Amino acid sequence: QVQLEESGGGLVQARDSLRLACVASGRPFSDYAVGWFRQAPGKQREFVAAISRAGTRTHYAPSVRGRFTISRDNAKNTAYLQMNVLTPEDTATYYCAARLTVTGAILLSEDDYTYWGQGTQVTIAS
Repeated sequence: QVQLEESGGGLVQARDSLRLACVASGRPFSDYAVGWFRQAPGKQREFVAAISRAGTRTHYAPSVRGRFTISRDNAKNTAYLQMNVLTPEDTATYYCAARLTVTGAILLSEDDYTYWGQGTQVTIAS
């Protein structure tokens, strides 16, 4: 089992950057595929980015590709989401998710994930 805690959210201006962190505790973090999701007010939660256990494979939603970068440091039990050129449309609560895997798979659906953090709020002012 693993516990996840996000941090790094806040209120920034359009075109600013933020870096979110997801710190894991429990079972070795390198056993888990990780994803970032977000949910804006009145909308369904949506996929943002995913990374494989070893960090060798990544995938992004079209809306963030080229602006966001997902990474991980398994030695620090931490995954990151670097967000650049933020827009008001990026305003949402961002969630980190993890699933125990035995392969280098990347998981794109929220239904694929077992463990979730509580979320961190990101607000972009225009």
